[in-house]
Amino acid sequence: MGYKVAVVGATGNVGREMLNILEERSFPANEVVALASRRSMGVEVSYGDKTLKVKALENYDFSDVDICLMSAGGDVSKEWSPKIAAQGAVVIDNSSAFRYDSDVPLVVPEVNADAVAGFTKRGIIANPNCSTAQLVVALKPLHDFARIKRVVVSTYQSVSGAGKDGMDELFAQTKSVYTNSELVTKKFPKRIAFNVIPHIDVFMEDGYTKEEWKMMAETKKILDPSIKLTATCVRVPVFIGHSEAVNVEFENPISPDEARDILRKAPGCLVIDKREPGGYVTPYESAGEDATYISRIREDATVENGLAFWCVSDNLRKGAALNAIQIAECLINRKLISAKKKAA
Repeated sequence: MGYKVAVVGATGNVGREMLNILEERSFPANEVVALASRRSMGVEVSYGDKTLKVKALENYDFSDVDICLMSAGGDVSKEWSPKIAAQGAVVIDNSSAFRYDSDVPLVVPEVNADAVAGFTKRGIIANPNCSTAQLVVALKPLHDFARIKRVVVSTYQSVSGAGKDGMDELFAQTKSVYTNSELVTKKFPKRIAFNVIPHIDVFMEDGYTKEEWKMMAETKKILDPSIKLTATCVRVPVFIGHSEAVNVEFENPISPDEARDILRKAPGCLVIDKREPGGYVTPYESAGEDATYISRIREDATVENGLAFWCVSDNLRKGAALNAIQIAECLINRKLISAKKKAA
């Protein structure tokens, strides 16, 4: 028997990607429902070669839904995820609403798949922040080999991380520069066209932004609470694909060659690391791909047992939609959920 899957936030960047990936991966769904706010009712979205009409979240009955993929923002999730879970659906939430709740597992299947079993406490599983997801996929196999003490990461995050409005603003501003017309800034605090902005999410009292704090807190929860991490998160004028420059200090020795071999065998990782012009992956090449790409692996001689590397991934896929669907697959493959009997 197939599963009934609801996608909440189906008209957004990530919601549309979720529908694409469900079809691409032949997810065992016998029914997929697209949901959004009332104002999006009737909008059509693609699911493989089918077209789904969006229904309103506000009055939808979830009693026969098995899995709800939630990608409608934190406020919507806080209100609706517990209600949906109470009707017996497992909610896989892409927002930050429940990531730091001790009763809600925060899962990247290549890293901590066993944690999915904890969904029974609240009926909710959280997806990590997009920048965290690709980072921990790369860090986990290295941590298993040499034990990570400290991570310093600088991110180069695409505008799609800020949603469709972010992508539209980059496009409009770039066009304005070329046509010498008025450049309008709404979504970002400064112009994004031909610029970089060292500010994602709100500022906190200690001077870090919420995005930077998320990377610290989530890496500890997913991978190991003893890891120390500091991050600088930067928005760059790229449409899709987050990049990260990562420096890692280990407890035990690990050489660049060892790291390359380990990462080549690791789930979700693809090593493209030739020491020549173009022998690395850029965000442009990662768009539409599932892997976390790792390049520029080298010794960091400023610390004992140090490595540096470059890490790139499609933030809409591994950073959001794909990870959520991998979690759903994990629940099914481990026989942690079964499809509800549907009324004839």
